[in-house]
Amino acid sequence: MIVLKATQDKVLSVLQSVAGIVERRHTLPILANVLIRKTGAQVQLTTSDLEIQIRTTAELDGDTGNFTTTVGARKLIDILRSMPSDQTVSLESSQNKLILKGGKSRFTLQTLPAEDFPLVQEAANFGPGFSVPQKVLKELLNQVSFAMAVHDIRYYLNGILFVAEGKQLSLVATDGHRLAFSSAMLDVEVPKQEVILPRKTVLEMQRLLSDKEGAIEMQFAGNQAKFSFEGMEFVTKLVEGKFPDYNRVIPKNHKNIITLGRVPLLASLQRTAILTSEKFKGVRLNIEPGTLRVASNNAEQEEAVDELDIDYGGDAIEIGFNVTYLIDALANMDQDMVKIELADSNSSALLTIPDDSAFKYVVMPMRI
Repeated sequence: MIVLKATQDKVLSVLQSVAGIVERRHTLPILANVLIRKTGAQVQLTTSDLEIQIRTTAELDGDTGNFTTTVGARKLIDILRSMPSDQTVSLESSQNKLILKGGKSRFTLQTLPAEDFPLVQEAANFGPGFSVPQKVLKELLNQVSFAMAVHDIRYYLNGILFVAEGKQLSLVATDGHRLAFSSAMLDVEVPKQEVILPRKTVLEMQRLLSDKEGAIEMQFAGNQAKFSFEGMEFVTKLVEGKFPDYNRVIPKNHKNIITLGRVPLLASLQRTAILTSEKFKGVRLNIEPGTLRVASNNAEQEEAVDELDIDYGGDAIEIGFNVTYLIDALANMDQDMVKIELADSNSSALLTIPDDSAFKYVVMPMRI
């Protein structure tokens, strides 16, 4: 009988770090399981959905024996969650069962053979690795992920484009109506690498990355990416396909420029959004020297109008937008001021942060 012991909070946190990709419904029952491999005091947990694989290693108490098994990940988490966090729990592997004990509770769980667990076949040759602080990557992902498409038939839009070149790492997301671009400087020069990370991978990375100072190491292969951080290894399949040329989408030389407070503009859009119709989230922006007027109406002939004083001396422009797209962009910035660049009522708008070229957000106008 091989035993593994630790406090509930330690076992639970290790388990939760890998369990995010475990699907509730799947064709292979074993994919609902977590692969547990105990080697001495070290335990390695692995989960997979055939396209993404997450592995973490932790030091837990226990005897020197080794065992490898797979057990239902969600069940194990639910049981652990029901126990006090400071309680010591033990896991015993015996024949085709896993026994979990804590206090006066005992749970016997069915296991499936470890050799049947479908590990992701890792690429033989990954490109050169490079690293960025976890905090930086998390911020970049947060600044662009809201613009990813959801279930678009153009599958290459259901994810984020990673471009590493020279000393710059850029992330781009678009759903065809809007585009978000964010970049950061790397410590080292890297040869150009360009890959598309799938949506599920992006969401999981956002969940796992911390705001700590630690670095995350990245490597890309033809159809895979590998991320290593804090004792975790994350391998994911990449999206194949050609991402749109984002440089052509980002407007250059728009001559009408407004710089105004981000929070007042966000509040104004949120107020006028209340009277937009569910299907048709359109708002009209009327921009003229000194004034920005935001207006919306709906099928019940209700309307909202909100005005902001602005420092502006350019052309008078009336332009329509999907208000959700503007709100998403402003809500994902944390700076005080935002710069809006416009050409006319038919051209896309460019939102940036004054004196900072690292973030760009493009939104197409809509007819209202």
